[in-house]
Amino acid sequence: MPLRTDTVESAARTLRLLEELNRHRVASLDQLHKATSLPKSTLVRLLKSLCALGYVVNDRRQGGYAVTSRVKSLSNGFRGDPLVVEAARPWAIAFTRQHQWPVAIAVRDGLSVAIRFSTIPDSPVSPFQQATVNTRLSLLGRALGRAYLAFCPSRERASLLDMLALSPEPEDVAARDRARTLAMLSGIRRQGHAERDPLVEPRSSSTIAVPIIVDNKVLATAGMTYFKSAIRPEEIVERYVPSVKALGRSIATSVQSLR
Repeated sequence: MPLRTDTVESAARTLRLLEELNRHRVASLDQLHKATSLPKSTLVRLLKSLCALGYVVNDRRQGGYAVTSRVKSLSNGFRGDPLVVEAARPWAIAFTRQHQWPVAIAVRDGLSVAIRFSTIPDSPVSPFQQATVNTRLSLLGRALGRAYLAFCPSRERASLLDMLALSPEPEDVAARDRARTLAMLSGIRRQGHAERDPLVEPRSSSTIAVPIIVDNKVLATAGMTYFKSAIRPEEIVERYVPSVKALGRSIATSVQSLR
């Protein structure tokens, strides 16, 4: 049975009011009216309901309304993704709708990066047949990992390389040749994006990846995977590299807005 429009609108108004109250220690009726554009009569009715339920208190001594500790209960069940993944989701989906190729968002997880979101289900030309979410990838052999390692702060990079040099994983062995690894990472920083090691399977596809940087910190990496036989190398440089870089910047901007 479809929800009545007025029921949905009432819920939307209540949530909008709670969001605005959360932005202030104490907010007057006039402030809430200006911020939400809701009629004062509506605000009074909603505030009375929220006060009766224990989410808001009318503090007359300070001349306004304030949320109570009970609002914390509204997020008790939330076990969602990092903020950067939430910010990336709509941009990644829009990218795949425009370019067809799948996009993955990865965050560092120890000596690897872990994919936390992927648009494989939205891509009609994905090189992968199965979901890749939660797949862990090498920092040195994979584009998403290289993009993190190349652009993270130098002290963090040095520490990670020290640990990778002791790792028994085949894709981490390259870290033992420090000079060569640093030269490779320096080249990635110069060009502004990373690519998968061509010797890493599957060799029929490749990935372009960029860092998502906010406040000089790499929060995650974003990458587009494609079949090598489907795109000419010059098209990758001219068309897709700029698009993936723009994707990274858009996600970073959204993270700042959500904060």
